[in-house]
Amino acid sequence: MKKVVLMTAFIAIVMTGQSQSLEKMTWFNEPGNWSIEKGKLQMDVTPQSDYWRNTRHGFVVDDAPFYYTERGGEFEVVVKVTGEYKTRFDQMGLMLRVDEKHWLKSGIEYVNGKMNFSAVITNENSNWSIIPLESNPKSIWIKAIREKDAVEISYSTDGKNFIVSNEVYLPQHRPVKVGLMAASPDGEGFNALFEDFKISHHPDKVRLEWLNQQ
Repeated sequence: MKKVVLMTAFIAIVMTGQSQSLEKMTWFNEPGNWSIEKGKLQMDVTPQSDYWRNTRHGFVVDDAPFYYTERGGEFEVVVKVTGEYKTRFDQMGLMLRVDEKHWLKSGIEYVNGKMNFSAVITNENSNWSIIPLESNPKSIWIKAIREKDAVEISYSTDGKNFIVSNEVYLPQHRPVKVGLMAASPDGEGFNALFEDFKISHHPDKVRLEWLNQQ
């Protein structure tokens, strides 16, 4: 009984959300203009930039702004995004990246004047899915949970009630760069604002299962 109580307390502590210090993160493809103030990241998204790998189009592009920290193991990450979208395929959200051939990006993508919840999952080649939103909300919250060899992606229009959109493969037992991504593949860029970026550590599920058997 004592072991169960201690383990429950331990899980409760490590799963408490903590704001990630934006000042301690790193740029991949730093944009020309950006700022951090009061825990918010604002950037002018680089024109003609994107992430994509092969599928259908036959090209690899890897040049959009990505502001990240590195995490090992299992975790939950959430962020609120607000964008002044202008051009087809303007996009912003979360990115999890193992390397140039294994990554995912998920968030808002502006297509034909409408906001969609979008996910691009890349394992050697890219796969794209979108969910049309009923309205064009001012902001949206995005959540990703990495567990074993999978990532669960969900979104919310109020920051409380999340809808699961995807469960996807991402190689396990490898550190992952996790952070904030925006791109403007067809356009001249736009203003993107990221708020309330939080990462919560999750205990390794396989290890916990092993402990419960001891």
